[in-house]
Amino acid sequence: MRIEPSTYFSTVEAAAATRRDTRPHQEALERCIAKLRQTMPVIGLRNPKIGLPDNSWVYCGPYDWVVSFQAGQLWLALQLTGDPAFLNAARARRAVFRGILAYQNAQNHDLGFQFSLSCVAEWLMTGDDEAHEMALAAARQLVARYRPDGRYIQAWNARQVHSQRMQAEFANGRIIADTMQNLALLYWAHRETGRVDFREAADAHAQTTLEHIVRPDDTSFHTFVFDIASGKPLRGETHQGYADASCWSRGQAWLIHGFAQSAVTTGNPAYAEAARRLATKAEALMEGDAVPAWDFGAPEQRGTHRDSSAAAIMAAGVYLLADQSEPEEAARWRALGDRLLAGLLDHCDLTRDPKALGLLAHGASHVRAGYSDTMLPYGDYYFMEALMRSLGHDRFFWS
Repeated sequence: MRIEPSTYFSTVEAAAATRRDTRPHQEALERCIAKLRQTMPVIGLRNPKIGLPDNSWVYCGPYDWVVSFQAGQLWLALQLTGDPAFLNAARARRAVFRGILAYQNAQNHDLGFQFSLSCVAEWLMTGDDEAHEMALAAARQLVARYRPDGRYIQAWNARQVHSQRMQAEFANGRIIADTMQNLALLYWAHRETGRVDFREAADAHAQTTLEHIVRPDDTSFHTFVFDIASGKPLRGETHQGYADASCWSRGQAWLIHGFAQSAVTTGNPAYAEAARRLATKAEALMEGDAVPAWDFGAPEQRGTHRDSSAAAIMAAGVYLLADQSEPEEAARWRALGDRLLAGLLDHCDLTRDPKALGLLAHGASHVRAGYSDTMLPYGDYYFMEALMRSLGHDRFFWS
């Protein structure tokens, strides 16, 4: 798929100098709410995993890392409307998250995604005690993945696919860019309990990510590997990107949002500075593109697959960064967020398509594995979050 460069803004600086027109964002957000209402009877209690060519969904198994993104959208919709239909649909998914807590092999670093957008969201929205206890249980499982020798949270579990040894070598000692977003669960648990190990593990992992995932030129590795015995840093690699030395755009977006959120939560200016550096680099690598390429280092990437999910995550992240910046800088980040949303609304918006079950087209889940140009539930969630942040909403489930 080829998406032509956006003409919505000629430069970020020019956009910052003009008055923002957020009416398209409000209208798009209202269409998202309408789409969720329309699709609830079709989706039911299932949780979308990845889109099919006809814009229907393949649904998650019980332990999938993306199992919470439908719930996250429903909790946002409840916040915006107060409609109990959204409350009921979101709360009815709780059994899925009980199942994750009951099965240790299902638990990995994505507990943050899974429980921030389900049980933490429910606690913040309703004050439900069981949701609170389930979220704390997930945080305890997540902090148990902390490896003090390397000062990181291990991302994945070893699973026997090709050989047990191969999978152990692949998983052990590995961190990934995505985990920066999962740290929110640990910061929340520290606030709720006062247990210092939650925050200490999150801070240590963030610092390790800054030192080893973020490169000196402000691009990023997708993953980094440590010696499991000594904690010695070994090498950066990719899993879903084009190559070890390239820059996978969704990984860069996870880092922008994750560091910006960690800055808000902790007040640590180093995290905000990391988000600024990463966002500045992503903006430069996009050049004139409306929607980021799936990997900024892929050959002839201007004409290859786009990733709407990277655009949505990045947009939410730079709006979050704007909210903690001085006025002149804030205008610059809002302009970049506006540019990213313009690309999504011009080229990827499915909210007007009555047959589509999701919100955004042209997501790139794992291009080298053959999963591209499709709907993605995390793209849909962050699209809603970005639209809301653009409009000034500031209550989300990462805090």
